[in-house]
Amino acid sequence: MTLGVLIFGIFGTLVAGTIWSDASLTPNLALDLEGGTQIILRPVDETGDQVTEETIDQAISIIRQRVDSSGVSEAEITSQGGNNIVVGLPGVPDAATLALVRESARMLFRPVIVQAGPAPIEDVAPDGLEDLEGLEGLEGLEGLDDPSVTDGDEAPADGEAPAEGQGVTGDASQTSAEVTLTSADATDPEESPAPQDLEAPAQEETEPAPEPADASDFAWLTDELLEEFTAYDCTDPANLTGGANLVGDIDAAVVACQDDGTSKYVLGPVELEGRDIASASSGLRTGPTGVVTNEWVVNLEFTNEGTGKFRTITERLLLLPEPQNQFAMVLDGLVISAPRVNVSIPTGQAEISGTFTRESAATLANQLNFGSLPLSFEVQSEEQISATLGSEQLQKGVLAGLIGLLLVGVYSLAQYRALGAVTIASLVAAGLVTYGLIALLSWTQGYRLSLPGVAGLIVAIGITADSFIVYFERIRDELRDGRSLVAAVEQAWGRARRTILASDAVSFLAAVVLYFLAVGGVRGFAFTLGLTTVVDLIVVFLFTHPMMVLLARTNFFGKGHRFSGLDPSQLGGRPRYAGRGRVVTDGGPPPTGVAAGTGAPTPAGAEPGTGRLTIAERRAAERRAASSSPTEVAAAGSPAEVDVQTERKDS
Repeated sequence: MTLGVLIFGIFGTLVAGTIWSDASLTPNLALDLEGGTQIILRPVDETGDQVTEETIDQAISIIRQRVDSSGVSEAEITSQGGNNIVVGLPGVPDAATLALVRESARMLFRPVIVQAGPAPIEDVAPDGLEDLEGLEGLEGLEGLDDPSVTDGDEAPADGEAPAEGQGVTGDASQTSAEVTLTSADATDPEESPAPQDLEAPAQEETEPAPEPADASDFAWLTDELLEEFTAYDCTDPANLTGGANLVGDIDAAVVACQDDGTSKYVLGPVELEGRDIASASSGLRTGPTGVVTNEWVVNLEFTNEGTGKFRTITERLLLLPEPQNQFAMVLDGLVISAPRVNVSIPTGQAEISGTFTRESAATLANQLNFGSLPLSFEVQSEEQISATLGSEQLQKGVLAGLIGLLLVGVYSLAQYRALGAVTIASLVAAGLVTYGLIALLSWTQGYRLSLPGVAGLIVAIGITADSFIVYFERIRDELRDGRSLVAAVEQAWGRARRTILASDAVSFLAAVVLYFLAVGGVRGFAFTLGLTTVVDLIVVFLFTHPMMVLLARTNFFGKGHRFSGLDPSQLGGRPRYAGRGRVVTDGGPPPTGVAAGTGAPTPAGAEPGTGRLTIAERRAAERRAASSSPTEVAAAGSPAEVDVQTERKDS
């Protein structure tokens, strides 16, 4: 019943989607099965330097992030000959997606003016900066409801560094704004004095200056920009694609998202660009005494021109409160890090610290290095890929799956007779659930079925059938021990369930590891393998076991019909030895007849003359036969018990 409701819900949702939305009852196909567009790009360094392999890898990573964020799945992005980048997009990509692939990434540095959570801020009517109802909690906006207050009122006194504890708290590996930017040659940020010759930004008694005094000035917050900021949704994947459409005007304030979608910002005009970076590297931090610590940091060095710009910027940001003392590094229109400034940095050598891991520090360093390159892409070729070969492979893959399913069905019927029909029905149920989930994922998540994914579905036939075989063999083992079918089903389920869970857990773990470590089409194989493993558990728990419970109560299966596959006589059933000379037979009529040559009763379900006896039974029968004593058979009640006189001997 539960499985039926699940299947009805899946296909009901798909049918409703085809009527009222753009859903389809057939899953979308990947590049190798449907065809699509292939673009070959050649990275070009505008300075004439040779493009390295690391640069190619970073470019591929950025293009992949763009494509994945745009909702296109199963795209193939690879390096060709170490010089070109080949991008394959399935289906018919739109113009916006093609533009994301062709565009060059751009690194810009902007000061932070306002920071907030990623979701839109409701119930806001920005008729001016005076109307800030609902925005009281926004960092950097406190006091703006009073027109007489400017950003200078929030700054520390002349020459005073920000108070200790103003920094953002949290995990810097997850929110890159939660890091600090200090001088690389400073012995301790807390011991580095703030400049004494700086003055706080000028204040006005009545109204803010009509023109922004600097890139961090609140005067950049116009009514239109504030309205855009409150309505901007950084949880929307469309705003996390990156590209030129998100870069904005370099001479104006813009709204931008954290690259992981955890925050949104109002950023001031661009003050530095990627070409002002000389180098960036990650490593363990060296303490004041020269001892290497366990803290991972990113070391950043600017060019001669960038050093002067950065000194001026850090001197200004040092005097500002949170979050205006943060400096956002924007790559491809998304904020990859927004560290706060702890000291002025006149040397052009900065250190970005926080709760970095080795991987996150290396990633940030690579992004900074990539953004410092004046890199552009030349489109070498752009063509449509035919799906003729893919269609033939799909047909052969479907044919292979049908042949495999047929062979499993024939084997099940030959091995288990009528019980094999349960295996076939379970496979059909698993196929319906799997197909429905893939079609649903194609509609809701943009999933595309690739040829390796089809291979994963074919392999899953054997994995799914294996679970049924384990269960059925457990049932037959219990019947061989003399249990009734009802008792055998319950006893076998308790044992088979543990085996099935352990087996599927190993398969699912292998699929997860393969998915995260592999690239390209192999991930499609891993995804379908993991999906079908979960479906296998659903079908076994919600269909196969309940079906066996019902069938055990029928006369055909319960009484062990010869064609049921559960006939104890055909399985070699035998009575269970219950100890102290007692033999219990749950699975059939009380034993009749006498085993040949022993005078002992023949076990239930055994042919006369062929019954097998325990050691105690045989010895007792021999004694009774020798003394011509009658055999006592207790046939009343169920289960029947045969009391056997046992003889103890000294060892």
